[in-house]
Amino acid sequence: MKEASFIRSNIEKWQRTEGLVDASESISPDDMAEAYTEITADLAFAQTHYRKSRITVYLNDLASALHNTIYRNKKEKLTRIFTYWTHEVPLTMYDARRELLVSFLVFALFIMVGALSQLNDPGFSRLILGDYYVDMTIDNINYGEPMAVYNGESETPMFLHITINNVMVSFMAFVLGIFACVGTGFLLMQNGIMLGAFQTFFFSHGLLVESALAIWLHGTLEISAIIISSAAGLALGRGWLFPGTYKRGVAFRKGARRGLKIVVGTVPIFIIAGFIEGFVTRHTEINDMVRAGIIFCSLAFVIFYFVVWPRILAKRGNVGR
Repeated sequence: MKEASFIRSNIEKWQRTEGLVDASESISPDDMAEAYTEITADLAFAQTHYRKSRITVYLNDLASALHNTIYRNKKEKLTRIFTYWTHEVPLTMYDARRELLVSFLVFALFIMVGALSQLNDPGFSRLILGDYYVDMTIDNINYGEPMAVYNGESETPMFLHITINNVMVSFMAFVLGIFACVGTGFLLMQNGIMLGAFQTFFFSHGLLVESALAIWLHGTLEISAIIISSAAGLALGRGWLFPGTYKRGVAFRKGARRGLKIVVGTVPIFIIAGFIEGFVTRHTEINDMVRAGIIFCSLAFVIFYFVVWPRILAKRGNVGR
């Protein structure tokens, strides 16, 4: 059967199935089970005859949505806590790999904008960071304690304040995606320019290595989590802007669920980053190799968990399950 004929013959049934997903609370279990059987049969047919077609992707997503709807009230095993972090979050990241790449590239672009702006205009940092912060940092440099900003508050209050603030920023990056991704893009721009200007400010004072070891000690996890949370915002906006074969409302809710799972996945990272910033970063007397080792391990973890492991799972055939 030609693909066009296959679609014409079944499109009304698939649209009804989308309606079942939306109104699942009022649909009997038997009707849901029957719809799931029919969709999986159509999916198997499409995977056999139209493997690389968009209709196969659509049916896979629809079957997954129906499966999740049927089993969402099923009592979960304790192992779900484990599989949530080892499979569900990484597989969601694989689905959002394009958004993650875009988020990273946008952030990197504005880091360069901030760095070049600071190089061309030494007063640029005052515009971005504020006169008070710049003057305080210059005083710290003159006193021989350039990273003293990180010990201006006791450990525990600083840890709690930073962690709560970072988690709020991550949810903000996600929610702002609803504004056609523009809000999320603005947050990436703001943080990227700030980081680029801040790091270049220390470079201009001959403190590039010292500042990098201090900033990226916690910043590797913190900045990575912001980029990942922004990918969640882009996933939310993409569902609204480009619904594809789904109805716009269905695509939006699908993007929202996917994005929320990504954001939840960043919370432990923000907690660890907050702990490092509150309790470790202030100790600039720690051996440079130790600090560099922490930075390297943090970066290796982020790349493995959010990039490499999702690809491994996808190759094992776990996508859409």
